[in-house]
Amino acid sequence: MNTATRVQSQGLQLAPKKAMDIKEIFFHGLFLCCAMVGVLSVSTIGWFVFNEGLPAFKEAGVTEFVTGKEWLPPALYGIFPMIVASIISTAGAVMIGVPIAILTAVFLAEIAPKWLADLVRPAVELLAGIPSVVYGFFGLVIIVPAIETLFNIPAGNTLLAGIIVLAIMILPTVITISETSIRALPSVYKEGALALGASHVYSIFKVLIPAAKSGILTGVALGVARAIGETMAIIMVMGNAPAMPGSILEPARTLTANIAMEMAYATGIHSNALYATGIVLLAFIVLLNGSLLYLNRKRAY
Repeated sequence: MNTATRVQSQGLQLAPKKAMDIKEIFFHGLFLCCAMVGVLSVSTIGWFVFNEGLPAFKEAGVTEFVTGKEWLPPALYGIFPMIVASIISTAGAVMIGVPIAILTAVFLAEIAPKWLADLVRPAVELLAGIPSVVYGFFGLVIIVPAIETLFNIPAGNTLLAGIIVLAIMILPTVITISETSIRALPSVYKEGALALGASHVYSIFKVLIPAAKSGILTGVALGVARAIGETMAIIMVMGNAPAMPGSILEPARTLTANIAMEMAYATGIHSNALYATGIVLLAFIVLLNGSLLYLNRKRAY
Protein backbone atom coordinates (compact mmCIF):
# COMPACT_ATOMS: atom_id res chain seq x y z
CA MET A 1 0.00 0.00 0.00
CA ASN A 2 1.54 3.31 -1.08
CA THR A 3 1.65 6.43 1.06
CA ALA A 4 -1.37 8.17 -0.55
CA THR A 5 -3.57 5.10 -0.15
CA ARG A 6 -2.45 4.62 3.44
CA VAL A 7 -3.20 8.27 4.32
CA GLN A 8 -6.64 8.12 2.69
CA SER A 9 -7.46 4.89 4.50
CA GLN A 10 -6.89 6.67 7.79
CA GLY A 11 -9.52 9.30 6.95
CA LEU A 12 -7.11 11.99 5.75
CA GLN A 13 -7.28 13.72 2.39
CA LEU A 14 -4.25 14.88 0.50
CA ALA A 15 -4.42 18.49 -0.67
CA PRO A 16 -4.76 18.86 -4.43
CA LYS A 17 -1.42 19.44 -6.11
CA LYS A 18 -2.64 22.63 -7.80
CA ALA A 19 -3.72 24.16 -4.51
CA MET A 20 -0.35 23.31 -2.97
CA ASP A 21 1.47 24.92 -5.91
CA ILE A 22 -0.52 28.13 -5.51
CA LYS A 23 0.28 28.26 -1.79
CA GLU A 24 3.95 27.61 -2.48
CA ILE A 25 4.08 30.42 -5.04
CA PHE A 26 2.20 32.80 -2.71
CA PHE A 27 4.46 32.22 0.30
CA HIS A 28 7.57 32.27 -1.87
CA GLY A 29 6.55 35.72 -3.11
CA LEU A 30 5.64 36.84 0.42
CA PHE A 31 9.02 35.80 1.83
CA LEU A 32 10.82 37.47 -1.08
CA CYS A 33 8.92 40.73 -0.51
CA CYS A 34 9.75 40.67 3.21
CA ALA A 35 13.41 40.04 2.45
CA MET A 36 13.50 42.89 -0.04
CA VAL A 37 12.12 45.37 2.52
CA GLY A 38 15.48 45.51 4.29
CA VAL A 39 17.42 45.84 1.03
CA LEU A 40 15.15 48.59 -0.25
CA SER A 41 15.28 50.42 3.08
CA VAL A 42 19.08 50.47 3.14
CA SER A 43 19.21 51.47 -0.53
CA THR A 44 16.70 54.29 -0.02
CA ILE A 45 18.46 55.64 3.06
CA GLY A 46 21.84 55.43 1.33
CA TRP A 47 20.57 57.21 -1.78
CA PHE A 48 18.94 59.97 0.31
CA VAL A 49 22.01 60.57 2.47
CA PHE A 50 24.38 60.58 -0.50
CA ASN A 51 22.10 62.85 -2.52
CA GLU A 52 21.96 65.39 0.31
CA GLY A 53 25.62 65.11 1.32
CA LEU A 54 27.40 65.26 -2.03
CA PRO A 55 27.05 69.08 -2.39
CA ALA A 56 29.13 69.49 0.77
CA PHE A 57 31.86 67.29 -0.65
CA LYS A 58 31.83 69.37 -3.84
CA GLU A 59 31.95 72.62 -1.89
CA ALA A 60 34.61 71.74 0.67
CA GLY A 61 36.38 68.87 -1.08
CA VAL A 62 36.40 65.31 0.15
CA THR A 63 39.96 65.46 1.48
CA GLU A 64 39.48 68.77 3.26
CA PHE A 65 36.15 67.65 4.68
CA VAL A 66 37.46 64.37 6.08
CA THR A 67 40.92 65.53 7.19
CA GLY A 68 40.10 69.13 8.16
CA LYS A 69 40.60 69.90 11.84
CA GLU A 70 38.27 72.89 12.21
CA TRP A 71 34.48 72.86 12.24
CA LEU A 72 33.16 76.40 11.99
CA PRO A 73 30.09 76.61 9.72
CA PRO A 74 29.49 78.21 7.32
CA ALA A 75 33.19 78.83 6.66
CA LEU A 76 35.06 75.69 7.72
CA TYR A 77 33.90 72.09 7.51
CA GLY A 78 36.47 69.70 8.92
CA ILE A 79 35.25 66.58 10.74
CA PHE A 80 38.57 64.87 11.50
CA PRO A 81 38.38 65.67 15.25
CA MET A 82 34.92 64.09 15.37
CA ILE A 83 36.14 61.03 13.47
CA VAL A 84 38.95 60.63 16.00
CA ALA A 85 36.54 61.07 18.92
CA SER A 86 34.16 58.47 17.48
CA ILE A 87 36.96 55.95 16.92
CA ILE A 88 38.53 56.47 20.35
CA SER A 89 35.23 56.31 22.22
CA THR A 90 34.15 53.16 20.37
CA ALA A 91 37.55 51.47 20.70
CA GLY A 92 37.69 52.33 24.40
CA ALA A 93 34.18 50.97 24.96
CA VAL A 94 35.15 47.74 23.18
CA MET A 95 38.34 47.36 25.21
CA ILE A 96 36.43 47.75 28.48
CA GLY A 97 33.05 46.23 27.66
CA VAL A 98 33.81 43.23 25.44
CA PRO A 99 36.05 41.30 27.89
CA ILE A 100 33.51 41.88 30.68
CA ALA A 101 30.67 40.82 28.39
CA ILE A 102 32.37 37.62 27.18
CA LEU A 103 33.36 36.56 30.69
CA THR A 104 29.79 37.25 31.85
CA ALA A 105 28.43 35.13 28.99
CA VAL A 106 30.78 32.29 29.95
CA PHE A 107 29.68 32.59 33.55
CA LEU A 108 25.99 32.39 32.64
CA ALA A 109 26.42 29.56 30.13
CA GLU A 110 28.96 27.32 31.85
CA ILE A 111 29.71 28.23 35.47
CA ALA A 112 26.76 29.79 37.27
CA PRO A 113 24.22 27.49 38.94
CA LYS A 114 20.77 27.65 37.40
CA TRP A 115 19.22 29.71 40.20
CA LEU A 116 21.97 32.34 39.96
CA ALA A 117 21.90 32.44 36.16
CA ASP A 118 18.13 32.95 36.32
CA LEU A 119 18.74 36.04 38.46
CA VAL A 120 21.62 37.54 36.47
CA ARG A 121 20.20 36.94 32.97
CA PRO A 122 17.03 39.06 33.44
CA ALA A 123 19.13 41.84 34.93
CA VAL A 124 21.36 41.81 31.85
CA GLU A 125 18.32 41.82 29.57
CA LEU A 126 16.90 44.81 31.44
CA LEU A 127 20.03 46.77 30.54
CA ALA A 128 19.06 46.46 26.88
CA GLY A 129 15.66 48.02 27.56
CA ILE A 130 16.93 51.11 29.36
CA PRO A 131 16.58 54.24 27.15
CA SER A 132 19.73 56.02 26.07
CA VAL A 133 18.74 59.19 27.91
CA VAL A 134 18.70 57.25 31.19
CA TYR A 135 22.27 56.09 30.55
CA GLY A 136 23.09 59.72 29.87
CA PHE A 137 21.56 60.84 33.18
CA PHE A 138 23.46 58.09 34.98
CA GLY A 139 26.71 59.21 33.40
CA LEU A 140 25.97 62.87 34.11
CA VAL A 141 25.13 62.30 37.78
CA ILE A 142 27.55 59.50 38.69
CA ILE A 143 30.40 59.11 36.20
CA VAL A 144 31.10 62.77 35.39
CA PRO A 145 31.45 63.88 39.07
CA ALA A 146 33.54 60.78 39.78
CA ILE A 147 35.98 61.71 37.00
CA GLU A 148 36.18 65.28 38.30
CA THR A 149 37.07 64.04 41.78
CA LEU A 150 39.39 61.23 40.71
CA PHE A 151 41.48 63.21 38.24
CA ASN A 152 41.04 66.63 39.86
CA ILE A 153 39.84 68.37 36.70
CA PRO A 154 37.35 71.26 36.47
CA ALA A 155 34.82 69.40 34.31
CA GLY A 156 34.21 65.67 34.03
CA ASN A 157 32.37 65.89 30.70
CA THR A 158 35.18 64.18 28.87
CA LEU A 159 35.98 61.49 26.34
CA LEU A 160 36.58 59.09 29.23
CA ALA A 161 33.02 59.60 30.48
CA GLY A 162 31.71 58.73 27.03
CA ILE A 163 33.88 55.61 26.88
CA ILE A 164 32.57 54.33 30.22
CA VAL A 165 28.92 55.00 29.32
CA LEU A 166 29.30 53.28 25.94
CA ALA A 167 31.04 50.30 27.55
CA ILE A 168 28.03 49.84 29.82
CA MET A 169 25.59 50.26 26.94
CA ILE A 170 27.12 47.53 24.75
CA LEU A 171 27.15 44.95 27.55
CA PRO A 172 23.65 43.47 27.08
CA THR A 173 24.04 43.01 23.33
CA VAL A 174 27.41 41.26 23.52
CA ILE A 175 26.47 39.20 26.59
CA THR A 176 23.19 37.91 25.16
CA ILE A 177 24.54 36.93 21.74
CA SER A 178 27.76 35.43 23.16
CA GLU A 179 25.87 33.35 25.70
CA THR A 180 23.47 32.09 23.02
CA SER A 181 26.42 31.14 20.80
CA ILE A 182 28.14 29.24 23.59
CA ARG A 183 24.97 27.40 24.58
CA ALA A 184 24.32 26.45 20.95
CA LEU A 185 27.55 24.46 20.72
CA PRO A 186 27.18 20.64 20.63
CA SER A 187 27.82 19.08 24.01
CA VAL A 188 30.44 16.75 22.50
CA TYR A 189 32.87 19.67 22.28
CA LYS A 190 33.04 20.08 26.02
CA GLU A 191 32.68 16.37 26.77
CA GLY A 192 35.51 15.50 24.39
CA ALA A 193 37.84 18.06 25.95
CA LEU A 194 37.05 16.83 29.47
CA ALA A 195 37.50 13.22 28.39
CA LEU A 196 40.99 14.05 27.15
CA GLY A 197 41.89 15.37 30.59
CA ALA A 198 41.39 19.09 30.09
CA SER A 199 40.13 21.12 33.04
CA HIS A 200 36.80 22.93 32.95
CA VAL A 201 38.38 26.35 32.58
CA TYR A 202 40.83 25.11 29.94
CA SER A 203 37.94 23.62 27.97
CA ILE A 204 36.08 26.92 28.08
CA PHE A 205 38.94 29.09 26.82
CA LYS A 206 40.56 26.64 24.40
CA VAL A 207 37.52 24.82 23.00
CA LEU A 208 34.18 26.54 23.63
CA ILE A 209 35.11 30.18 23.02
CA PRO A 210 37.06 29.44 19.80
CA ALA A 211 34.20 27.25 18.57
CA ALA A 212 31.69 30.03 19.28
CA LYS A 213 33.91 32.71 17.74
CA SER A 214 31.54 33.45 14.87
CA GLY A 215 28.60 34.23 17.16
CA ILE A 216 30.76 36.17 19.60
CA LEU A 217 32.17 38.33 16.81
CA THR A 218 28.63 38.99 15.61
CA GLY A 219 27.71 40.19 19.11
CA VAL A 220 30.81 42.37 19.24
CA ALA A 221 29.99 43.87 15.83
CA LEU A 222 26.44 44.71 16.94
CA GLY A 223 27.79 46.22 20.13
CA VAL A 224 30.28 48.32 18.19
CA ALA A 225 27.52 49.45 15.83
CA ARG A 226 25.51 50.62 18.82
CA ALA A 227 28.51 52.44 20.24
CA ILE A 228 29.22 54.21 16.94
CA GLY A 229 25.59 55.19 16.48
CA GLU A 230 24.84 56.29 20.03
CA THR A 231 23.86 59.94 20.31
CA MET A 232 21.83 61.10 23.31
CA ALA A 233 23.98 59.63 26.07
CA ILE A 234 27.15 60.90 24.40
CA ILE A 235 25.76 64.42 24.07
CA MET A 236 25.05 64.47 27.81
CA VAL A 237 28.45 63.29 29.08
CA MET A 238 31.19 64.04 26.52
CA GLY A 239 31.27 67.86 26.49
CA ASN A 240 30.63 68.23 22.72
CA ALA A 241 33.62 70.43 21.90
CA PRO A 242 34.28 70.19 18.12
CA ALA A 243 38.05 70.21 18.63
CA MET A 244 40.77 67.59 18.49
CA PRO A 245 40.95 65.89 21.93
CA GLY A 246 44.45 65.92 23.37
CA SER A 247 43.63 63.13 25.83
CA ILE A 248 40.69 61.14 27.12
CA LEU A 249 40.31 63.72 29.90
CA GLU A 250 39.26 66.44 27.46
CA PRO A 251 35.81 67.12 25.98
CA ALA A 252 35.07 65.86 22.48
CA ARG A 253 32.27 65.54 19.94
CA THR A 254 31.38 62.43 17.95
CA LEU A 255 29.95 62.29 14.44
CA THR A 256 26.46 61.40 15.65
CA ALA A 257 26.47 64.15 18.28
CA ASN A 258 27.51 66.67 15.63
CA ILE A 259 24.55 65.76 13.44
CA ALA A 260 22.03 65.75 16.29
CA MET A 261 23.15 69.06 17.79
CA GLU A 262 23.20 71.15 14.62
CA MET A 263 20.62 69.64 12.26
CA ALA A 264 17.74 71.56 13.86
CA TYR A 265 19.03 74.95 12.71
CA ALA A 266 21.36 74.07 9.83
CA THR A 267 20.51 75.37 6.36
CA GLY A 268 22.11 75.33 2.94
CA ILE A 269 25.62 73.95 2.72
CA HIS A 270 25.72 73.57 6.49
CA SER A 271 22.85 71.08 6.30
CA ASN A 272 24.57 69.29 3.41
CA ALA A 273 27.73 69.02 5.51
CA LEU A 274 25.78 67.26 8.25
CA TYR A 275 24.42 64.79 5.71
CA ALA A 276 27.99 64.30 4.47
CA THR A 277 28.92 63.48 8.06
CA GLY A 278 26.26 60.79 7.87
CA ILE A 279 27.96 59.41 4.75
CA VAL A 280 31.21 59.05 6.68
CA LEU A 281 29.32 57.36 9.51
CA LEU A 282 27.70 54.98 7.02
CA ALA A 283 31.14 54.18 5.63
CA PHE A 284 32.25 53.18 9.13
CA ILE A 285 29.34 50.76 9.42
CA VAL A 286 30.11 49.24 6.01
CA LEU A 287 33.75 48.76 7.00
CA LEU A 288 32.64 47.17 10.27
CA ASN A 289 30.37 44.67 8.54
CA GLY A 290 33.02 43.96 5.93
CA SER A 291 35.56 43.26 8.66
CA LEU A 292 33.11 40.89 10.35
CA LEU A 293 32.54 38.98 7.13
CA TYR A 294 36.29 38.75 6.60
CA LEU A 295 36.91 37.42 10.11
CA ASN A 296 34.04 34.94 9.92
CA ARG A 297 34.69 33.64 6.44
CA LYS A 298 35.26 29.91 6.20
CA ARG A 299 38.28 28.82 4.27
CA ALA A 300 38.33 25.43 2.68
CA TYR A 301 41.65 23.67 2.97
